[in-house]
Amino acid sequence: MIGRMREDIVAAKLRDPAARSTVEVALLYPGLHAIWAHRVSHALWRRGFRLPARAGSQISRWLTGIEIHPGAQIGRRFFIDHGMGVVIGETAEIGDDVMLYHGVTLGGRTRESGKRHPTLGDGVAVGAGAKILGPITIGAGSVVGANAVVTRDAPDDSILIGIPAKPRHRLVGEDTRALLTAPDYSI
Repeated sequence: MIGRMREDIVAAKLRDPAARSTVEVALLYPGLHAIWAHRVSHALWRRGFRLPARAGSQISRWLTGIEIHPGAQIGRRFFIDHGMGVVIGETAEIGDDVMLYHGVTLGGRTRESGKRHPTLGDGVAVGAGAKILGPITIGAGSVVGANAVVTRDAPDDSILIGIPAKPRHRLVGEDTRALLTAPDYSI
């Protein structure tokens, strides 16, 4: 568990140019605190302790402003930058090395039981305020622009912008870090 926490801190430092020290990141980044709390709640959820799992997720929500359902499955090196207002639904699946900005919703579009929330592949970056809705899949290496509303599947290495979001393939050499600062994509 300590190894995973260190891995999370390193991932945060790599993705956030404002991160100054390991101590600062460990003590003051609510995105990290939310994912650490989620791991505890998720372990309880998987063992059938649903009420304590939900209680733990609610306490984390009150403290961090980030709501992650304990049933959500989250990969390694997940990072939420700033984080306030992030909502991740129960059946959401998030791959490794994914980054979300504040105000992102991984939500459902139906009240039916079963898979209702999105799946994000490895290395996906989601801009501030984006909404990814329904049991859709966003392919690995994709970038979702700020305030985009995504309601359809997207292939690997897509760029998704607009309302409703329309995917386009990334160009050769287009780097995620560069896309995150491109004014055309408002990420």
